Amino acid sequence: MRRCASYVRDALMIFDTDVLIWCFRGNERASEAIDQSDDRRISVVTLMELHQGARDKREQRAIGKFMRELNFLIVPIDENISHRACIYVEEFCLKASLQMADALIAATSVEQGESLCTANYKHYKAVTELETQVFRP
Repeated sequence: MRRCASYVRDALMIFDTDVLIWCFRGNERASEAIDQSDDRRISVVTLMELHQGARDKREQRAIGKFMRELNFLIVPIDENISHRACIYVEEFCLKASLQMADALIAATSVEQGESLCTANYKHYKAVTELETQVFRP
C-alpha cells in the first residue's frame, strides 16, 4: 500500500469517492493527488455517489463540470465487474462489512488492472487482490 500523492506518474489510477469529496471541500492534498494523475478514472458508482450526495442542482452541475474539466474517464460496470463484485459481497460482507458500492469500486479497479486511491483503506483491506494507494487528507 502506497500513499496516493507519491505514486509514479502515468500509473493507471481509479479514485475513490472520498478523495473527490476531499477535493470538493478544498483539501490541497486531494487536489495534488488528482493533479498528479495523467489518467484520471472513476467508477460510474463514484459518479452516482457524488450526485446522490449533492444538495441541489447547482452542486450536480459543479460535479459534471469538474469531471469534464479534469478529463475523468468514467468506467462503466460490465459483466466481469458485476460478477467480481458479487463474489466480493458474498465473501466479505459478513466478515468485513464490505458494502455493495465499495465492492463494485474494488471490482472495477481489479478488472481494469488499476490501483485504487482511497482514504478509506479499511473498507477495502479484505480484498487482497486489490492494489490500494492510501490517501491521507
